[in-house]
Amino acid sequence: MATSESGPTGAPMVAPGTGGSDRRDVVTVIGVAAGPALLTAPATRALAAATLVVGGRRHLGAVEVPPGARTVELGDVTAGLAAVVDHVRADHGSAVVLASGDPGFFGIVAALRRRRLDLRVHPAVSSVALAFARLGLPWDDAVVVSAHGRDLGPVVNVCRAHPKVAVLTGPATGPARIGSALADTDRMLAVATALGTADERVECLRPDQAGGRTWPDPNVVLSLEPALLRPVADGAGTVGAAGLAWIAGAGRAPDGWALPENAFEYRDSMVTKAEVRSLVLARLGPGPGRLIWDVGAGSGSVAVECARFGAAVVAVDRDGDAVARVAGNARTHGVTVAAVQGTAPAALIDLPDPDGVFVGGGGADVLAGCLERSPSVIVVALAALDRVRPAWDRLAASGYEVGGTQVAASRLAALPDGGLRLAAANPVVLVWGRRPDRPSEPGTGRGTR
Repeated sequence: MATSESGPTGAPMVAPGTGGSDRRDVVTVIGVAAGPALLTAPATRALAAATLVVGGRRHLGAVEVPPGARTVELGDVTAGLAAVVDHVRADHGSAVVLASGDPGFFGIVAALRRRRLDLRVHPAVSSVALAFARLGLPWDDAVVVSAHGRDLGPVVNVCRAHPKVAVLTGPATGPARIGSALADTDRMLAVATALGTADERVECLRPDQAGGRTWPDPNVVLSLEPALLRPVADGAGTVGAAGLAWIAGAGRAPDGWALPENAFEYRDSMVTKAEVRSLVLARLGPGPGRLIWDVGAGSGSVAVECARFGAAVVAVDRDGDAVARVAGNARTHGVTVAAVQGTAPAALIDLPDPDGVFVGGGGADVLAGCLERSPSVIVVALAALDRVRPAWDRLAASGYEVGGTQVAASRLAALPDGGLRLAAANPVVLVWGRRPDRPSEPGTGRGTR
Protein backbone atom coordinates (compact mmCIF):
# COMPACT_ATOMS: atom_id res chain seq x y z
CA MET A 1 0.00 0.00 0.00
CA ALA A 2 1.11 3.57 -0.58
CA THR A 3 0.87 4.94 2.96
CA SER A 4 -0.25 3.79 6.39
CA GLU A 5 0.18 4.98 9.93
CA SER A 6 0.73 1.64 11.63
CA GLY A 7 1.05 -2.03 10.84
CA PRO A 8 -1.01 -4.96 12.12
CA THR A 9 0.90 -5.01 15.41
CA GLY A 10 0.57 -1.30 15.97
CA ALA A 11 4.19 -0.60 15.01
CA PRO A 12 4.67 2.49 12.85
CA MET A 13 4.98 1.86 9.12
CA VAL A 14 6.96 4.03 6.73
CA ALA A 15 5.63 4.87 3.31
CA PRO A 16 7.74 3.32 0.52
CA GLY A 17 10.54 5.60 -0.55
CA THR A 18 10.47 7.76 2.59
CA GLY A 19 13.11 6.03 4.65
CA GLY A 20 11.99 2.40 4.88
CA SER A 21 13.50 -0.57 3.03
CA ASP A 22 13.91 -0.06 -0.73
CA ARG A 23 11.73 -2.96 -1.90
CA ARG A 24 12.16 -4.12 -5.49
CA ASP A 25 8.40 -4.59 -6.09
CA VAL A 26 7.58 -0.94 -5.47
CA VAL A 27 6.32 0.82 -8.61
CA THR A 28 7.09 4.51 -9.09
CA VAL A 29 4.30 6.56 -10.67
CA ILE A 30 5.41 9.88 -12.13
CA GLY A 31 3.02 12.62 -13.11
CA VAL A 32 4.14 14.39 -16.25
CA ALA A 33 3.06 18.01 -16.52
CA ALA A 34 1.71 19.36 -19.77
CA GLY A 35 4.48 20.75 -21.96
CA PRO A 36 8.17 20.09 -21.27
CA ALA A 37 8.54 17.45 -18.58
CA LEU A 38 10.01 19.12 -15.50
CA LEU A 39 10.53 16.26 -13.04
CA THR A 40 11.50 16.59 -9.42
CA ALA A 41 14.88 15.25 -8.34
CA PRO A 42 13.39 12.08 -6.72
CA ALA A 43 11.31 11.41 -9.85
CA THR A 44 14.36 11.90 -12.06
CA ARG A 45 16.39 9.42 -9.97
CA ALA A 46 13.60 6.85 -10.07
CA LEU A 47 13.31 7.16 -13.85
CA ALA A 48 17.07 6.84 -14.32
CA ALA A 49 17.08 3.56 -12.36
CA ALA A 50 14.09 2.01 -14.14
CA THR A 51 14.35 -1.13 -16.21
CA LEU A 52 10.72 -0.81 -17.38
CA VAL A 53 8.97 2.45 -18.31
CA VAL A 54 5.27 2.38 -19.12
CA GLY A 55 3.29 5.37 -20.38
CA GLY A 56 1.38 7.00 -23.19
CA ARG A 57 3.19 7.91 -26.36
CA ARG A 58 3.40 11.62 -25.53
CA HIS A 59 4.61 10.86 -21.99
CA LEU A 60 7.34 8.53 -23.21
CA GLY A 61 8.40 11.19 -25.70
CA ALA A 62 8.53 13.90 -23.04
CA VAL A 63 11.07 12.25 -20.71
CA GLU A 64 14.53 10.80 -21.04
CA VAL A 65 14.08 7.04 -20.86
CA PRO A 66 17.29 5.37 -19.60
CA PRO A 67 19.28 3.37 -22.17
CA GLY A 68 18.42 -0.32 -22.10
CA ALA A 69 15.10 0.16 -20.31
CA ARG A 70 12.15 -1.66 -21.82
CA THR A 71 9.22 0.61 -22.77
CA VAL A 72 5.54 -0.29 -23.06
CA GLU A 73 3.11 2.17 -24.62
CA LEU A 74 -0.15 2.50 -22.72
CA GLY A 75 -2.50 2.14 -25.66
CA ASP A 76 -4.11 -0.90 -24.08
CA VAL A 77 -4.16 0.02 -20.39
CA THR A 78 -4.93 -3.51 -19.22
CA ALA A 79 -1.98 -4.96 -21.13
CA GLY A 80 0.30 -2.18 -19.89
CA LEU A 81 -0.61 -2.76 -16.26
CA ALA A 82 -0.15 -6.50 -16.71
CA ALA A 83 3.37 -5.81 -17.98
CA VAL A 84 4.11 -3.83 -14.81
CA VAL A 85 2.82 -6.60 -12.55
CA ASP A 86 4.78 -9.30 -14.41
CA HIS A 87 7.95 -7.21 -14.37
CA VAL A 88 8.07 -6.46 -10.66
CA ARG A 89 6.93 -9.90 -9.53
CA ALA A 90 9.54 -11.58 -11.72
CA ASP A 91 12.15 -9.34 -10.04
CA HIS A 92 13.32 -7.84 -13.33
CA GLY A 93 14.16 -4.50 -11.74
CA SER A 94 12.30 -1.32 -10.97
CA ALA A 95 9.30 -0.09 -12.94
CA VAL A 96 8.11 3.43 -13.64
CA VAL A 97 4.63 4.37 -14.85
CA LEU A 98 4.19 7.77 -16.50
CA ALA A 99 0.82 9.52 -16.35
CA SER A 100 -0.72 12.94 -16.91
CA GLY A 101 -0.66 15.56 -14.17
CA ASP A 102 -1.63 14.16 -10.79
CA PRO A 103 -1.97 10.37 -11.29
CA GLY A 104 -3.81 10.02 -7.99
CA PHE A 105 -6.63 12.29 -9.20
CA PHE A 106 -8.92 10.20 -11.44
CA GLY A 107 -5.69 8.60 -12.60
CA ILE A 108 -3.80 5.35 -12.85
CA VAL A 109 -2.94 5.09 -9.15
CA ALA A 110 -6.31 3.50 -8.40
CA ALA A 111 -5.82 0.82 -11.09
CA LEU A 112 -2.33 -0.01 -9.83
CA ARG A 113 -3.54 -0.31 -6.24
CA ARG A 114 -6.20 -2.78 -7.34
CA ARG A 115 -3.31 -4.96 -8.50
CA ARG A 116 -1.87 -4.94 -4.96
CA LEU A 117 1.31 -3.06 -5.86
CA ASP A 118 3.22 -0.79 -3.50
CA LEU A 119 3.55 2.67 -4.98
CA ARG A 120 5.69 5.77 -4.82
CA VAL A 121 3.83 8.66 -6.44
CA HIS A 122 5.41 11.89 -7.73
CA PRO A 123 2.53 14.08 -8.92
CA ALA A 124 2.56 17.09 -11.21
CA VAL A 125 -0.10 19.81 -11.45
CA SER A 126 -3.44 18.42 -12.60
CA SER A 127 -5.12 19.69 -15.76
CA VAL A 128 -8.10 20.81 -13.67
CA ALA A 129 -5.90 23.05 -11.52
CA LEU A 130 -4.25 24.48 -14.63
CA ALA A 131 -7.57 25.18 -16.36
CA PHE A 132 -8.97 27.09 -13.38
CA ALA A 133 -5.65 28.92 -12.98
CA ARG A 134 -5.80 30.11 -16.58
CA LEU A 135 -9.19 31.71 -15.84
CA GLY A 136 -8.04 33.10 -12.49
CA LEU A 137 -10.79 31.21 -10.66
CA PRO A 138 -10.64 29.35 -7.33
CA TRP A 139 -11.74 25.74 -7.56
CA ASP A 140 -12.15 24.51 -4.00
CA ASP A 141 -15.90 24.89 -4.57
CA ALA A 142 -15.91 23.08 -7.93
CA VAL A 143 -17.31 19.63 -8.60
CA VAL A 144 -14.94 17.47 -10.65
CA VAL A 145 -16.30 14.63 -12.77
CA SER A 146 -14.72 12.24 -15.23
CA ALA A 147 -16.23 11.42 -18.61
CA HIS A 148 -13.21 9.38 -19.69
CA GLY A 149 -14.51 5.95 -20.68
CA ARG A 150 -17.75 6.58 -18.79
CA ASP A 151 -21.42 7.26 -19.52
CA LEU A 152 -21.91 10.94 -20.29
CA GLY A 153 -25.41 11.15 -18.76
CA PRO A 154 -24.42 11.57 -15.07
CA VAL A 155 -21.64 13.99 -16.07
CA VAL A 156 -24.07 16.25 -17.92
CA ASN A 157 -26.56 16.08 -15.05
CA VAL A 158 -23.90 17.32 -12.63
CA CYS A 159 -23.16 20.21 -15.02
CA ARG A 160 -26.87 21.07 -15.05
CA ALA A 161 -27.11 21.01 -11.26
CA HIS A 162 -23.93 22.79 -10.17
CA PRO A 163 -22.58 26.24 -11.11
CA LYS A 164 -18.91 25.24 -11.32
CA VAL A 165 -17.93 21.83 -12.75
CA ALA A 166 -14.70 20.52 -14.24
CA VAL A 167 -15.03 17.65 -16.70
CA LEU A 168 -12.12 15.35 -17.47
CA THR A 169 -12.91 14.37 -21.03
CA GLY A 170 -12.26 11.28 -23.13
CA PRO A 171 -11.89 10.64 -26.87
CA ALA A 172 -15.60 9.81 -27.21
CA THR A 173 -16.84 12.28 -24.59
CA GLY A 174 -15.14 15.54 -25.49
CA PRO A 175 -16.21 19.19 -25.65
CA ALA A 176 -18.45 18.74 -28.71
CA ARG A 177 -20.65 16.07 -27.09
CA ILE A 178 -20.73 17.91 -23.78
CA GLY A 179 -21.68 21.14 -25.53
CA SER A 180 -24.46 19.46 -27.53
CA ALA A 181 -25.87 17.88 -24.37
CA LEU A 182 -25.90 21.22 -22.53
CA ALA A 183 -27.20 23.31 -25.45
CA ASP A 184 -30.53 23.93 -23.69
CA THR A 185 -28.85 25.45 -20.61
CA ASP A 186 -27.44 28.89 -19.84
CA ARG A 187 -24.03 27.49 -18.90
CA MET A 188 -20.79 28.77 -20.40
CA LEU A 189 -18.05 26.29 -21.30
CA ALA A 190 -14.35 26.98 -20.95
CA VAL A 191 -12.50 24.51 -23.16
CA ALA A 192 -8.80 24.26 -22.35
CA THR A 193 -6.67 22.43 -24.91
CA ALA A 194 -2.97 21.52 -24.92
CA LEU A 195 -2.42 23.12 -21.51
CA GLY A 196 1.18 24.03 -20.80
CA THR A 197 2.34 23.73 -24.40
CA ALA A 198 3.03 26.29 -27.12
CA ASP A 199 -0.36 25.34 -28.59
CA GLU A 200 -2.29 26.02 -25.37
CA ARG A 201 -5.68 27.60 -25.88
CA VAL A 202 -8.56 28.39 -23.51
CA GLU A 203 -11.85 29.41 -25.12
CA CYS A 204 -15.05 30.50 -23.36
CA LEU A 205 -18.16 29.90 -25.42
CA ARG A 206 -21.78 28.78 -25.29
CA PRO A 207 -22.49 25.04 -25.23
CA ASP A 208 -24.07 25.09 -28.70
CA GLN A 209 -20.91 26.73 -30.07
CA ALA A 210 -18.76 24.00 -28.56
CA GLY A 211 -21.08 21.36 -29.98
CA GLY A 212 -20.37 22.39 -33.54
CA ARG A 213 -16.58 22.14 -33.33
CA THR A 214 -13.83 19.58 -33.65
CA TRP A 215 -11.47 19.85 -30.67
CA PRO A 216 -7.86 18.71 -30.36
CA ASP A 217 -6.80 16.33 -27.60
CA PRO A 218 -5.93 16.56 -24.78
CA ASN A 219 -8.51 18.92 -23.31
CA VAL A 220 -10.49 19.65 -20.17
CA VAL A 221 -13.91 21.33 -20.01
CA LEU A 222 -15.17 23.72 -17.33
CA SER A 223 -18.96 24.16 -17.15
CA LEU A 224 -19.65 27.50 -15.48
CA GLU A 225 -22.55 29.67 -14.46
CA PRO A 226 -22.05 32.80 -16.64
CA ALA A 227 -21.75 35.11 -13.62
CA LEU A 228 -18.55 33.32 -12.60
CA LEU A 229 -16.78 34.71 -15.65
CA ARG A 230 -17.67 38.31 -14.80
CA PRO A 231 -15.49 40.44 -12.48
CA VAL A 232 -16.64 40.50 -8.86
CA ALA A 233 -17.88 43.90 -7.68
CA ASP A 234 -15.96 45.61 -4.89
CA GLY A 235 -16.87 44.04 -1.59
CA ALA A 236 -18.99 41.30 -3.17
CA GLY A 237 -18.49 37.89 -1.68
CA THR A 238 -16.66 39.21 1.38
CA VAL A 239 -17.30 36.90 4.29
CA GLY A 240 -16.06 36.46 7.81
CA ALA A 241 -14.02 33.47 8.94
CA ALA A 242 -17.19 31.54 9.75
CA GLY A 243 -18.32 31.85 6.11
CA LEU A 244 -15.13 30.67 4.44
CA ALA A 245 -15.16 27.41 2.55
CA TRP A 246 -13.99 24.50 4.65
CA ILE A 247 -14.78 21.49 2.43
CA ALA A 248 -13.92 21.02 -1.25
CA GLY A 249 -16.54 20.35 -3.89
CA ALA A 250 -20.30 20.41 -3.46
CA GLY A 251 -21.16 16.86 -2.52
CA ARG A 252 -22.35 17.30 1.07
CA ALA A 253 -25.90 16.47 2.10
CA PRO A 254 -28.35 19.30 2.82
CA ASP A 255 -28.89 20.52 6.37
CA GLY A 256 -32.13 18.57 6.68
CA TRP A 257 -34.95 17.87 4.27
CA ALA A 258 -38.76 17.69 4.15
CA LEU A 259 -38.66 21.40 4.87
CA PRO A 260 -41.75 23.06 6.34
CA GLU A 261 -44.21 24.54 3.87
CA ASN A 262 -43.34 28.08 4.96
CA ALA A 263 -39.85 27.54 3.52
CA PHE A 264 -41.48 27.96 0.10
CA GLU A 265 -43.64 30.56 -1.58
CA TYR A 266 -46.88 28.95 -2.74
CA ARG A 267 -50.51 29.74 -3.61
CA ASP A 268 -53.78 28.35 -2.26
CA SER A 269 -52.20 25.44 -0.36
CA MET A 270 -50.61 24.21 -3.61
CA VAL A 271 -47.50 22.83 -1.96
CA THR A 272 -46.60 19.22 -1.27
CA LYS A 273 -46.77 18.72 2.49
CA ALA A 274 -43.53 17.95 4.32
CA GLU A 275 -44.63 14.45 5.40
CA VAL A 276 -45.54 13.54 1.82
CA ARG A 277 -42.36 15.12 0.48
CA SER A 278 -40.20 13.04 2.80
CA LEU A 279 -41.54 9.80 1.33
CA VAL A 280 -41.33 11.14 -2.23
CA LEU A 281 -37.64 11.98 -1.70
CA ALA A 282 -36.98 8.52 -0.26
CA ARG A 283 -38.48 6.87 -3.35
CA LEU A 284 -36.85 9.16 -5.92
CA GLY A 285 -33.37 8.99 -4.35
CA PRO A 286 -32.08 12.31 -5.74
CA GLY A 287 -28.33 12.83 -5.79
CA PRO A 288 -25.38 13.98 -7.92
CA GLY A 289 -25.52 12.65 -11.47
CA ARG A 290 -29.29 12.01 -11.42
CA LEU A 291 -31.86 14.00 -13.38
CA ILE A 292 -35.31 14.42 -11.81
CA TRP A 293 -38.51 15.76 -13.38
CA ASP A 294 -41.13 17.49 -11.19
CA VAL A 295 -44.26 17.51 -13.39
CA GLY A 296 -47.13 19.70 -12.25
CA ALA A 297 -44.62 21.40 -9.97
CA GLY A 298 -46.83 24.02 -8.32
CA SER A 299 -44.50 25.67 -5.81
CA GLY A 300 -41.60 23.43 -6.87
CA SER A 301 -41.03 22.20 -3.31
CA VAL A 302 -40.16 18.69 -4.51
CA ALA A 303 -37.93 20.09 -7.26
CA VAL A 304 -36.04 22.33 -4.85
CA GLU A 305 -35.56 19.53 -2.31
CA CYS A 306 -34.19 17.21 -5.01
CA ALA A 307 -31.78 19.94 -6.13
CA ARG A 308 -30.60 20.41 -2.53
CA PHE A 309 -29.41 16.78 -2.69
CA GLY A 310 -27.31 17.62 -5.76
CA ALA A 311 -29.59 16.28 -8.48
CA ALA A 312 -30.25 18.06 -11.76
CA VAL A 313 -33.93 19.03 -11.82
CA VAL A 314 -36.48 20.14 -14.41
CA ALA A 315 -39.79 21.49 -13.04
CA VAL A 316 -42.76 21.73 -15.41
CA ASP A 317 -46.01 23.59 -14.88
CA ARG A 318 -48.57 25.04 -17.28
CA ASP A 319 -49.13 28.13 -15.14
CA GLY A 320 -46.69 31.00 -15.68
CA ASP A 321 -47.07 32.30 -12.13
CA ALA A 322 -46.25 28.82 -10.78
CA VAL A 323 -43.12 28.67 -12.94
CA ALA A 324 -42.03 32.04 -11.56
CA ARG A 325 -42.59 30.77 -8.01
CA VAL A 326 -40.51 27.67 -8.72
CA ALA A 327 -37.65 29.84 -9.97
CA GLY A 328 -37.96 32.11 -6.94
CA ASN A 329 -37.97 29.21 -4.49
CA ALA A 330 -34.88 27.78 -6.18
CA ARG A 331 -33.08 31.12 -5.78
CA THR A 332 -34.13 31.33 -2.15
CA HIS A 333 -32.54 27.96 -1.42
CA GLY A 334 -29.46 28.56 -3.60
CA VAL A 335 -30.03 25.70 -6.04
CA THR A 336 -30.44 25.31 -9.79
CA VAL A 337 -33.84 24.21 -11.11
CA ALA A 338 -34.78 24.50 -14.78
CA ALA A 339 -38.36 25.83 -14.64
CA VAL A 340 -40.33 25.14 -17.83
CA GLN A 341 -43.77 26.54 -18.64
CA GLY A 342 -45.91 24.21 -20.69
CA THR A 343 -48.73 21.69 -20.60
CA ALA A 344 -47.69 18.08 -20.16
CA PRO A 345 -47.28 15.72 -21.89
CA ALA A 346 -46.43 17.97 -24.86
CA ALA A 347 -44.06 20.04 -22.71
CA LEU A 348 -42.01 16.91 -21.90
CA ILE A 349 -41.03 16.03 -25.46
CA ASP A 350 -37.86 18.13 -25.69
CA LEU A 351 -36.67 17.61 -22.11
CA PRO A 352 -33.57 15.52 -21.37
CA ASP A 353 -34.38 11.94 -20.33
CA PRO A 354 -34.96 11.59 -16.57
CA ASP A 355 -33.68 9.11 -14.02
CA GLY A 356 -36.65 9.79 -11.75
CA VAL A 357 -40.02 11.51 -12.11
CA PHE A 358 -42.47 12.99 -9.60
CA VAL A 359 -45.96 13.56 -11.00
CA GLY A 360 -47.72 16.03 -8.77
CA GLY A 361 -50.53 16.93 -11.14
CA GLY A 362 -52.20 16.01 -14.40
CA GLY A 363 -54.24 13.17 -15.81
CA ALA A 364 -53.55 9.75 -17.29
CA ASP A 365 -52.00 11.31 -20.40
CA VAL A 366 -49.33 12.99 -18.26
CA LEU A 367 -48.38 9.70 -16.61
CA ALA A 368 -48.28 8.01 -20.02
CA GLY A 369 -45.99 10.74 -21.36
CA CYS A 370 -43.61 10.27 -18.45
CA LEU A 371 -43.57 6.50 -18.85
CA GLU A 372 -42.61 6.84 -22.52
CA ARG A 373 -39.20 8.03 -21.32
CA SER A 374 -38.65 4.96 -19.11
CA PRO A 375 -37.26 6.55 -15.94
CA SER A 376 -35.82 4.13 -13.41
CA VAL A 377 -38.33 5.33 -10.80
CA ILE A 378 -41.59 7.28 -10.91
CA VAL A 379 -43.75 8.56 -8.04
CA VAL A 380 -47.32 9.76 -8.52
CA ALA A 381 -49.23 11.80 -5.90
CA LEU A 382 -53.02 11.39 -6.02
CA ALA A 383 -55.80 12.98 -4.00
CA ALA A 384 -58.70 11.23 -5.77
CA LEU A 385 -59.08 7.53 -4.98
CA ASP A 386 -60.64 6.71 -8.35
CA ARG A 387 -57.30 7.56 -10.02
CA VAL A 388 -55.23 5.17 -7.89
CA ARG A 389 -56.07 1.89 -9.64
CA PRO A 390 -55.53 3.23 -13.18
CA ALA A 391 -52.13 4.63 -12.16
CA TRP A 392 -51.16 1.31 -10.56
CA ASP A 393 -52.23 -0.65 -13.63
CA ARG A 394 -50.44 1.71 -16.01
CA LEU A 395 -47.15 1.37 -14.10
CA ALA A 396 -47.46 -2.43 -13.92
CA ALA A 397 -48.24 -2.69 -17.64
CA SER A 398 -45.08 -0.65 -18.36
CA GLY A 399 -42.87 -3.19 -16.57
CA TYR A 400 -42.50 -1.45 -13.22
CA GLU A 401 -42.52 -3.06 -9.80
CA VAL A 402 -45.36 -1.13 -8.17
CA GLY A 403 -46.03 -0.06 -4.60
CA GLY A 404 -47.99 2.58 -2.81
CA THR A 405 -49.20 4.01 0.46
CA GLN A 406 -51.60 6.54 1.88
CA VAL A 407 -49.99 9.38 3.80
CA ALA A 408 -52.38 10.82 6.38
CA ALA A 409 -50.51 12.99 8.84
CA SER A 410 -51.91 14.74 11.91
CA ARG A 411 -49.80 17.53 13.31
CA LEU A 412 -49.76 18.73 16.89
CA ALA A 413 -51.45 22.09 17.35
CA ALA A 414 -51.80 24.22 20.45
CA LEU A 415 -55.20 24.79 22.11
CA PRO A 416 -56.16 28.09 23.76
CA ASP A 417 -55.97 26.49 27.21
CA GLY A 418 -52.39 25.34 26.62
CA GLY A 419 -53.28 21.79 25.66
CA LEU A 420 -52.49 20.08 22.38
CA ARG A 421 -54.69 18.62 19.69
CA LEU A 422 -54.14 16.70 16.47
CA ALA A 423 -54.82 18.72 13.30
CA ALA A 424 -55.32 16.36 10.38
CA ALA A 425 -54.02 17.20 6.92
CA ASN A 426 -55.75 15.96 3.79
CA PRO A 427 -54.62 12.40 2.99
CA VAL A 428 -52.58 11.78 -0.15
CA VAL A 429 -52.00 8.47 -1.92
CA LEU A 430 -48.55 7.86 -3.36
CA VAL A 431 -48.13 5.21 -6.04
CA TRP A 432 -44.63 4.45 -7.23
CA GLY A 433 -42.93 2.18 -9.70
CA ARG A 434 -39.35 1.04 -10.02
CA ARG A 435 -37.93 -0.65 -13.08
CA PRO A 436 -36.22 -3.92 -12.03
CA ASP A 437 -33.99 -3.79 -15.14
CA ARG A 438 -32.81 -0.23 -14.48
CA PRO A 439 -31.15 0.16 -11.08
CA SER A 440 -31.76 3.51 -9.41
CA GLU A 441 -28.32 5.02 -9.86
CA PRO A 442 -26.87 7.98 -11.77
CA GLY A 443 -27.17 7.69 -15.50
CA THR A 444 -29.97 5.14 -15.72
CA GLY A 445 -31.80 7.86 -17.57
CA ARG A 446 -29.83 8.98 -20.61
CA GLY A 447 -29.80 12.62 -19.54
CA THR A 448 -28.15 13.88 -22.77
CA ARG A 449 -31.09 14.16 -25.13
